[in-house]
Amino acid sequence: MTKNFLIFQKLIKKGYSLDGIYMLQEIKKGIDVKLLCDGEKLLGIYSSLKRKGLLSENDKITQLGHEILEFINRDDETIIIPKISSKTEDFDLWWKCYPGTDSFVHKGMSFTGSRGLRVKKDECLQKFNSILQEGEYTSQQLIDCLKYEINMKKENSFKTKQNKMSYMQNSCTYLHQRTFENFIDLIGQETKEEEVFDGVNI
Repeated sequence: MTKNFLIFQKLIKKGYSLDGIYMLQEIKKGIDVKLLCDGEKLLGIYSSLKRKGLLSENDKITQLGHEILEFINRDDETIIIPKISSKTEDFDLWWKCYPGTDSFVHKGMSFTGSRGLRVKKDECLQKFNSILQEGEYTSQQLIDCLKYEINMKKENSFKTKQNKMSYMQNSCTYLHQRTFENFIDLIGQETKEEEVFDGVNI
């Protein structure tokens, strides 16, 4: 039994189809496979890549997808299927940080809201993990961006005496619209400033 056969046998046992792997290889080459999916079978293969976490919602190969492609081109004899586990614990930390409503107290000042902000937890978990699988952002970055925006809105509310948290998106919309990306550079700047400050002798 050849090494390639063992590799493909392992892939199939783990639920990865060979036609799906081939399509993933074509996507990696830069081909817009979605435009070629003119039949139900091809669309089914394309959809399965997303369901299995190999392709993100915006048609980028995820970290798991790249690991699968690297796996089939290995030179050694080790037959191991890479797997990224669900980041449930990281999501739980993010979920706890997300405000339940737009009502809050900040620096002794109370602000009354009218909306619930934590919604569709299961859908949020799926989207949270999908973002992480793309490999561009870490769970800590998502948490830090969320904390930054919440603090910014609360500070602005205190200064203007108007509830700026009323403009906060609900948790599901926040992830789907990738609102955290607006704050990635800002938290990066804060980290650099802290490093500079820590390096100063006082």
